[in-house]
Amino acid sequence: DIIPQPLLDQYLSMTDPARAQTVDTEIAKHCAYSLPGVALTLGRQNWHCLKDTYETLASDVQWKVRRTLAFSIHELAMILGDQLTAADLVPIFNGFLKDLDEVRIGVLKHLYDFLKLLHADKRREYLYQLQEFVVTDNSRNWRFRYELAEQLILILELYNHNDVYDYLRHIALTLCSDKVSEVRWISFRLVVAILQKFYANSANALGLNFINELIVRFRHCSKWVGRQAFAFICQVGMFFFCFYGYIEFG
Repeated sequence: DIIPQPLLDQYLSMTDPARAQTVDTEIAKHCAYSLPGVALTLGRQNWHCLKDTYETLASDVQWKVRRTLAFSIHELAMILGDQLTAADLVPIFNGFLKDLDEVRIGVLKHLYDFLKLLHADKRREYLYQLQEFVVTDNSRNWRFRYELAEQLILILELYNHNDVYDYLRHIALTLCSDKVSEVRWISFRLVVAILQKFYANSANALGLNFINELIVRFRHCSKWVGRQAFAFICQVGMFFFCFYGYIEFG
């Protein structure tokens, strides 16, 4: 009653390898690009009509097809709701996390948008995997690490202060020592956002421990770039350093 059946059948047949040879070599990519719109038109109650096609596209040998899905999986999750997302999209999302960097960047750019749609217990499982984004196929791909730092600033609100201290703190410290200055700069903002998280939750002990760690790691660093990093962190987060009693930085 929503889409004529012949039209839907034509769309679903776009994943047929034979059509790629006779019609368009990138027809599967076009199918993947249009899928969120088709899903929105059909509604979540008719997701079963698209599920097999989506899984076929998610395992396509062409990384461009998988990349297209990775960039839109958060939009599909909003359309389907939490139950269908947990059942049908999370396994595919997990597969994208282990894919090529060209595919992983798709889920990374909208990591916050996807994680916030999950239940807290399911979301917490990804704390163990976030640090995997620090490692890329090509270490010169610094924009990947820059995007990670930007997403972590948003993701902080999804986890409690203890989880931030136990898991996200380590990633922030690693990014603050990155070889690329652009990554370091955005990471300084991440560090201050973490301190703000501790302050907002009255987790003063965690905030003090974190500042002590920053002092040991950067203020007393033997390399000038480390000491410079500490000065910039203090500049961005002056309020929190004053709050925790570090007014003189030496």
